[in-house]
Amino acid sequence: MSDELSPAQLRRIALTAAEEAGVVLAEVFRSGMEVSTKSSTHDLVTYYDTSTEERLIETLTHAVPDSRITGEEGGSQGEGALEWIIDPIDGTSNFAHGFAMFSISIAAARADEVVAGVVHDPVNRLTFSADDAGAYLRTGEGQEQPLRPEPTSAPEERLNLVTSFPSAEMLAARGQEALDQFGELVTTYSSVRRVISGALELCHAAAGWADVAAGGSTSPWDVAAGQLILRRAGGRYLPFGSRGGKVWDGAESADGHLAPGYVGLAAGAEAPTAVRAVGRFAQH
Repeated sequence: MSDELSPAQLRRIALTAAEEAGVVLAEVFRSGMEVSTKSSTHDLVTYYDTSTEERLIETLTHAVPDSRITGEEGGSQGEGALEWIIDPIDGTSNFAHGFAMFSISIAAARADEVVAGVVHDPVNRLTFSADDAGAYLRTGEGQEQPLRPEPTSAPEERLNLVTSFPSAEMLAARGQEALDQFGELVTTYSSVRRVISGALELCHAAAGWADVAAGGSTSPWDVAAGQLILRRAGGRYLPFGSRGGKVWDGAESADGHLAPGYVGLAAGAEAPTAVRAVGRFAQH
C-alpha cells in the first residue's frame, strides 16, 4: 500500500496527523508541566513528547499500515519500505519554558530519501509542508499557499542567521574555539539568533524570514522535514560531517538529513562564513 501512495498523499496524511496532535500542545502550552532530563540538564523531555509521538505513530500507521517509524523518543520500530521520521516536539526546551518556538516535525522517506515533509507550529498556527511538486504554507485560517519567496541578493553582512550553535556539548568538546567561531558569526551577519528549533529554523529560511540556518550535532528527526521544505521552496541544504561510515562535504545530497551538520540557505543566499564554520566543526 505504501508504494502506491504519492508524495502529495503522504504530505496530506502527515499534515492531518501533525495538526491534530498540535491542538493538545497549544492547549497545554504555558499551563505548567513537569519536566525531566535525558542525557543532560540541557536535554529536556516532558510527558507531551512521549504522548505526542505515540499519537502520531498511531495516526500514521493506521493510515499506512506497512510503514516503519524512526522517532526521537521511541527509536525505530516496525517494518516497511516507507519510513516516517518523527520529532514530536522539536524545541522541547522552548515548549517547557513557555517560548513559542517549537514544532511537530514529520517526514516520509523511501530508501533514505525524504519525499514529503510537514512542520507544524501549534501556537502560531503555521503549517509548513512539501512534496515533489513544491512547498506550501498553511495559516490558522486554513488557507494554503505555495511557499516560494523571492531570492535574496543581499551580501553576507546583511543576512540574518538562525542556529542552535554552539550547544553545551560543543562547548564542552571545543571550548574557546567554539566561542570564537560563534563570535565570528555574530560579527559577520546582521543578526544571529539561537532559536533552538532546527525544524522551524529551516522553515523560516524556506519562507525567507531567515537567510541562513546552521546546525551541528543534529539527528535525522531534527531536519528531515525542514530540509525538504527549504529545498522545495527554492533554497539549498548543505550537509556536513560523518555518520555510519558516510561523509558529507557540503554537496547537496538526497540523504543529507542523515548528516550531523548542515547549513540551510534561503533562496539566493550565499553564506561562506557559516559554511566554513559548520564544515570545520561537523568533522568533529
